[in-house]
Amino acid sequence: MKITKVDAIHAGQFLFVRVETDSGIHGVGEAGAWGHIEASKTAVEKFATYLVGKDPFPIEHHWNVMHRYSYFQGHAINGAIAAIDIALWDIKGKALNVPVYELLGGATRKSARVYGHVYEKTIEGVIRELKTRKEQGFTAVGHINPFLDEGEDQVYFKPHIAKMRDAIDNVGRMREAAGHKMDLCIEIHRRLTPAEAIVFAQGIEQFHPMFIEDPMRYEDAASMARIADKIRIPIATGERFTNIYEFQALLSRNAVEYARVDLCLCGGITGGRKVAAMAEAHNVMVVPHNPLSPIGLAACLQLDAAIPNFALQEYSTGFEANVMVSQTQHLGSDVVDHVPLPENGFVQIPSTPGIGIDLIEDPVSVRPPLSKPVLMRMHKDGSPVDQ
Repeated sequence: MKITKVDAIHAGQFLFVRVETDSGIHGVGEAGAWGHIEASKTAVEKFATYLVGKDPFPIEHHWNVMHRYSYFQGHAINGAIAAIDIALWDIKGKALNVPVYELLGGATRKSARVYGHVYEKTIEGVIRELKTRKEQGFTAVGHINPFLDEGEDQVYFKPHIAKMRDAIDNVGRMREAAGHKMDLCIEIHRRLTPAEAIVFAQGIEQFHPMFIEDPMRYEDAASMARIADKIRIPIATGERFTNIYEFQALLSRNAVEYARVDLCLCGGITGGRKVAAMAEAHNVMVVPHNPLSPIGLAACLQLDAAIPNFALQEYSTGFEANVMVSQTQHLGSDVVDHVPLPENGFVQIPSTPGIGIDLIEDPVSVRPPLSKPVLMRMHKDGSPVDQ
């Protein structure tokens, strides 16, 4: 079998890869650098010049070549590699007539616990959407932000006491609405300094969130470890990492308890299984990140099936057109042949050959290309605010 074509498909806010072979089998994958789709698309096209004419089966070999042939990596490039990697696993599973998890050692589970998204600009909206997820049967909610998803056009300022007290009180209201049968995965989206993160985490400890995610910017592993050392709520982070060494920097410092590996950014299924193995060796659980389409979800579910340290899977109910608004169905459901639906907080892991979900024939006809503008929220003093 030989690869005959590698297509980069920019459909809506998504970048997909379709790899075709001379046997008639094709595979699909998705790139995770959604803020830099144009650059990832160019990288896919560059890698196509290497892949066409090659055997798709030696996936680890191709993964190493794409990562190591030049001196340069990064989000846009590694997102392209991830998408290609997922597509190659999809081909191999289809060619051997098995789901990808069989190629990873077999299933440890048949279903995966999932959490739905909550995006809202007001605490009243957050509570309403939280109750909707509860009615849908979710046993956990994520992207639930006590600092709220206010618009990027809104100038920001609060004194420290108001910033902390308002967010802590919001978590209390979330817990009251969720009760004790739903876990809260508190999303900070890198908004806080280490000092603020420590104060906030100590303030919400009584509400027993499952974890706080990205309490500060992800680049500084030493400062994340400072936070972890001073709080008693587990930290989840890693969704922006592009290689296994960034995870190793956190794991070696005891700075993470839930590894948020993004398969569509950190090396695809190949990269994801490497991170999961490293995390297992540190007794750290894995919560795969996927704010993308069901193609990204499908890749995650195959890994979820095969690893012993899986905890929870992100199930994207929001972020349509890159806007932080909640919805009831999975993001991008209209560009795939089917989507696993949650039942009592779990989804069945696809057991058909490959990753188990495929693109429709022409996703661009359903979703014309959409790019994210360069835009950030501003502080009252004129500086940009992470959000």
